Amino acid sequence: MMPVQPPTIGNRIIAAINRDPLTAPHALRNDALLAVAAAVVAVGLGLLGGGGGPDALGWVLLVACNVPIVWRRRRPLLVLLVVVACVAPYHALDNPHSAPTPATYIALYTVAVTGRPLRAVLVGAGVLALSTSTMLTINAHEALRMLQISGWVVAVLFCGVDVRFYRQYVASIVERAERAERTREEEARRRVAEERLRIARDLHDLLAHSITLIGVQTSVAAHVLSADPERLDRETVAKALDDIAETCRSARGELRTTLEVLREHGPPEARGPLPGLDGLPDLARAARLAGARVEETVRIRQAPPAVGAAAYRIVQEALTNAVRHAGPDVSVRVELDERQGALHLSVSDDGTGPDAGGTPGFGLVGMRERARSVGGTLDAGPRPGGGFEVAAVLPLTTTGKGTG
Repeated sequence: MMPVQPPTIGNRIIAAINRDPLTAPHALRNDALLAVAAAVVAVGLGLLGGGGGPDALGWVLLVACNVPIVWRRRRPLLVLLVVVACVAPYHALDNPHSAPTPATYIALYTVAVTGRPLRAVLVGAGVLALSTSTMLTINAHEALRMLQISGWVVAVLFCGVDVRFYRQYVASIVERAERAERTREEEARRRVAEERLRIARDLHDLLAHSITLIGVQTSVAAHVLSADPERLDRETVAKALDDIAETCRSARGELRTTLEVLREHGPPEARGPLPGLDGLPDLARAARLAGARVEETVRIRQAPPAVGAAAYRIVQEALTNAVRHAGPDVSVRVELDERQGALHLSVSDDGTGPDAGGTPGFGLVGMRERARSVGGTLDAGPRPGGGFEVAAVLPLTTTGKGTG
């Protein structure tokens, strides 16, 4: 592990510039140290200003104008007013005029960096006007000199405004990065939820279909065994048991494919091929083995993978419901064709339908979700002449991500 390098002076300066002055750590302590440093510089400038330095009142005003700097972040405008209130009489007494410059510039910079630019401009104009008026009480030469150095006041104000804009720019970049990170996390959570829902639908369709067929085939075998034990039709029993074994093998293979998704970390494309329209004959064959009379009419051979998978699962669930609820010796008609750029699917039966007092399952909900996942619609309900029908319209130009 590489050792962490301490931040350089340049990095510290950039961090201080980027930091919000109102939320910076140790702000009061740092401003107290800044006030002490400004006071030391002011005393030095006062001693070097000639004429033996300020008088006693001048020294008091000079030191006093640096004290409010301690609270410059909390009340910048009030601090500037207090500084000006100390500096104006200091200049009026004709003390060394350069001594209070650090405190004045610090207060002006703070006002500019913490407020709106318009306020900074108005405050700067007011300070210049007050300073010039104060110098005029001494002599015109000092007032003219004040106007000559007013460019420094403007420079300090513009520096504060520029730093404020820079901090806002950095804050906006950080905010956009945080929002992008939150968006990525939300997208990841959404994808996980969609994948869990997809797996739940697949498991429901697979288990409901397989268990229903196994139950019907087991009933056939049990009926043959109990109908006439003395004249046992071994061939029929063997065929029923073979059908049960084949259904179990198919279910086990598809279940393994579905559960492998939970162990993979690759992209969704690595999940393996999706079931499609070419698997519909197998569904019809399995329903026939369960005792249903299935008639297929398929006038479309190709569809996008997501649409084909959705159609396969809808037909699978509809056939399962027909075998389970429609009663014995049911006739089922499966129709798929392409009209107006969409796959029209219909699975209808002539059975008695589910019991009115039965507990509703998740089959119809799952079929509707699969249709919606590719931008389609699905209707299901009793037929006017008896029986039950499932009808879906799935667009063939869907941009869905697939249903598995």
